[in-house]
Amino acid sequence: MAEGKVRRKSGAGPESKQRKLPVSPEITLLTEDDIYLFNEGSHFRLYEKLGAHPITVNGQSGTYFAVWAPDARQVSVTGDFNGWDKSSHPLRPKGQSGIWEGFLQGIGKGALYKYHVASRYKGYRADKSDPFAIYNEIAPKTASIVWDLEYTWGDREWIEKRREHNGLDAPMSIYEVHLGSWKRVPDEGYRSLSYRELAPQLTEHVQRMGFTHVEFLPVMEHPFFGSWGYQVTGYFAPTSRYGSPQDLMYLIDYLHQHGIGVFLDWVPSHFPTDEHGLGFFDGTHLYEHANPQKGFHPDWTSYIFNYGRAEVQSFLLSSTIFWLDKYHADGLRVDGVASMLYLDYSRKEGDWIPNKYGGRENLEAIAFLRKFNEEVYKNYPDVQTVAEESTAWPMVSRPTYLGGLGFGLKWDMGWMHDTLLYMSRDPIHRKFHHNDLTFRMLYAFNENFILPLSHDEVVHGKGSLLGKMPGDDWQKFANLRLLLGYMYSQPGKKLLFMGAELGQWQEWDHDRSPDWHFLEYERHSDINKWVKALNQLYRSEPTLHELDCEPAGFEWIDTSDALQSVISFIRKGKSTDDIVLIVCNFTPTIHSKYTVGVPRGGFWREILNSDVAEYGGSSQDNPARLRAYKKSIHGRPYSLEITLPPLAIVFFKSRRRKK
Repeated sequence: MAEGKVRRKSGAGPESKQRKLPVSPEITLLTEDDIYLFNEGSHFRLYEKLGAHPITVNGQSGTYFAVWAPDARQVSVTGDFNGWDKSSHPLRPKGQSGIWEGFLQGIGKGALYKYHVASRYKGYRADKSDPFAIYNEIAPKTASIVWDLEYTWGDREWIEKRREHNGLDAPMSIYEVHLGSWKRVPDEGYRSLSYRELAPQLTEHVQRMGFTHVEFLPVMEHPFFGSWGYQVTGYFAPTSRYGSPQDLMYLIDYLHQHGIGVFLDWVPSHFPTDEHGLGFFDGTHLYEHANPQKGFHPDWTSYIFNYGRAEVQSFLLSSTIFWLDKYHADGLRVDGVASMLYLDYSRKEGDWIPNKYGGRENLEAIAFLRKFNEEVYKNYPDVQTVAEESTAWPMVSRPTYLGGLGFGLKWDMGWMHDTLLYMSRDPIHRKFHHNDLTFRMLYAFNENFILPLSHDEVVHGKGSLLGKMPGDDWQKFANLRLLLGYMYSQPGKKLLFMGAELGQWQEWDHDRSPDWHFLEYERHSDINKWVKALNQLYRSEPTLHELDCEPAGFEWIDTSDALQSVISFIRKGKSTDDIVLIVCNFTPTIHSKYTVGVPRGGFWREILNSDVAEYGGSSQDNPARLRAYKKSIHGRPYSLEITLPPLAIVFFKSRRRKK
């Protein structure tokens, strides 16, 4: 560090657009330790050193710039402060680190800039956005913006207690949201809401519905809106489409102050090929593998990170910590984990390169994911990391010291696929596919699972959840209530994409909002009430969430009634005083005297029924109290005789009398 007092500058605006401003070569934020850790792959807060930092040194205000481009011949800062001149403000190399740096006097918050990179190879030149930019222009513009992250947070109470909200024994009902299409403004050309406009409206909806967390599809900067954020160019910058970094902080802060957790989608599996982005950054394949058999994704036509390169590890791991440090995220959901784990993912024979042992496992990506989870939980033990992993890779959500990948939770894609396939069948055929319901319990506790009914299931011609259901309109709504109830009754945390709580008819379109006006119609309003009731029950009954990830929390009663497409099971919590019995009828047939075995005598109470009139059902319910008789069935000493409604799920509760 140069001698003299250095402080971060937060307020100065850009100087004259044409005046050549001096570059001070002696000022640096980088220490030898920073460079060592960066080159080792162990620098996890690079955002404090690389990028653009407004500071004041000995009374001189300006911005310190630093960028990694080891194979560049020259790197210059070009921007609105120098008329986008590509040569007037060259940076200097920082020893042999591959980093170029410089302090430009008079440049402050709000200045637009890019790096003009001139490579040593084949005359390659390009204007690049800053990989460590914390703010960028609204797409399709691509300049980075000098900015700061000063914000006064008001969520201290949430942060201090969030272990209670994020633990595996806590209720976790996640509302998945695409911010750009959650609610648009018809009177203003159907524009998206800003972060600050979203804060009270989204919070009110989530609170009213009873969800515990929201999960945002990627908020990181991305050039193409239609990618939903999954083609990231700004790994340290929230998209400016909805406001400034402080505006996103305000949204998260507002949710936290109202008791709602926030998960962010994070995409280390690939990045787009746009010239202003990370690809071919200094005229070489700096961030990505050079060989397209390892470095190019055939499905997404995007680049794949070189996970074995130490500096790339530092870049990605710093991005991870950044969103936890600066935006107070409660967890990161990692997209496309399967594509990272397998070298032959979506590739034909001969189109991939085996690892050093001849296998198809990506050893470098495996090591990176383990390191990622270790660093997250070391720094933030009260958050969760979540893997979207679609294969049977073992021990995804088990600790790294046991040989696992170290994630806290994993999406249960198998449950989602089997259940939606089963529910899409005509009830008359369901008896031939009973194992689609029961198979999950063979592996349900191999991982810590989230049951996802996500955005991926309601796009690209797949139809909405309601649209997948068979039968006439009444049966479609009954089937949807049954599907949602079945999800909430199963072991595992819950995730539901926006629109499902309305009974959305059309599949999701990122260019339009869900049909909020449907709530004016009774059947859709009834679905809304049902989701609210499920969240309320799930949160209030420890039996339904405390042992979501432990075998002790679940017992089958009967899996053998395939002929009538009925299943029954029990959920238990840490206390054995309360037991909840769940019975599901996947046909439109009413069973007026259906007998179910139970482990306990005395009275049982119906606590939720998807067929009651309030939720749009046919009002086939049970008395306030049902007595369990000493009659053995299903291997249980007692039995209940219940009314089992059509296409319905019914919850019954037994409470042990205290002596």
